[in-house]
Amino acid sequence: MEAFIQCENLVKIYKVAELEVVALQGLDLTVQRGELLGIVGTSGSGKSTLLNILGGLDRPSAGHVVVNGRNLLKAPDAELDTYRRREVGFVWQQTARNLIPYLSAQENVALPMTIAGMGWKEKRAWTKELLEAVGLWEHRQHKLAQLSGGQQQRIAIAVALANKPKLLLGDEPTGELDSTTAQEILALLREMNGRYNLTTLIVTHDPQIARAVDRVVTIRDGRTSSETIKRVADVEAALAGNVEAAAPTPVYEEYVVVDNAGRLQIPPDLREASGIGDRVTLEATEEGVLIKPVVSENGRGGETAVSPQAEQLSTEPNNKSPWWQRWRRG
Repeated sequence: MEAFIQCENLVKIYKVAELEVVALQGLDLTVQRGELLGIVGTSGSGKSTLLNILGGLDRPSAGHVVVNGRNLLKAPDAELDTYRRREVGFVWQQTARNLIPYLSAQENVALPMTIAGMGWKEKRAWTKELLEAVGLWEHRQHKLAQLSGGQQQRIAIAVALANKPKLLLGDEPTGELDSTTAQEILALLREMNGRYNLTTLIVTHDPQIARAVDRVVTIRDGRTSSETIKRVADVEAALAGNVEAAAPTPVYEEYVVVDNAGRLQIPPDLREASGIGDRVTLEATEEGVLIKPVVSENGRGGETAVSPQAEQLSTEPNNKSPWWQRWRRG
């Protein structure tokens, strides 16, 4: 099945005064149609830059990026404008970017439809459906000052869906909410993802994101570093509302992503714990590939020494091998 989003060797360079800042350094990412994906990473890792490119707000400096069959690198400006208006919905962290304070909830949701030239009857019906979907039809006449932060973000989700997009992008949509309300908003995004057949990407710092999405991709230094996938049975049980089946703690599998050039990023804490410096050796075994740190006086090569961690890796059964041994091509 053809991927809905395909990024290959994506590069974005910003020029600030006389300096060049590399935000994305050969990022690879594949997202299937209808997937609900979480994107995490430290500040400056390239998360928001990726979202801006996928939303048509910015162009990559190099690489390949296709969304729903549209090449965003080569698309003319007029085509990108149409793409943003008709195919993408945005939910931002700051309320000021989502909503107009002097309009009511209903007027905020209806505004994008008015700009698009939608007929009065269709606009009213679609506005009502969206406000009911986010649970705020009874608050339709309220201004923003009369709504809580969580209610404002629900209205923002309705506004993002007003143009009936195929792609929904959330940039820290729970960043200004308490933990309980944040979980409610993530649950609503999942519900909207299924109800309206969306492909949804959520950039967040929320450590609980893995419980709300199908897959979590970690970006480090402008590249995809690892991905965490929730076991399919748990996802299906939760979606089906089977409380007994969903009650056990979900099982997550984390993989290091290998890009198209064969590069992978080993997390810093694991490198430190395993004594890995700037060089390693690779050894093919029956269970997969064994990574061993190289130890020398100057730290730049020399005799190969197997750390206690490496010895433990080589003796573990295949079905219990740690996540850093499971290689997955991104």
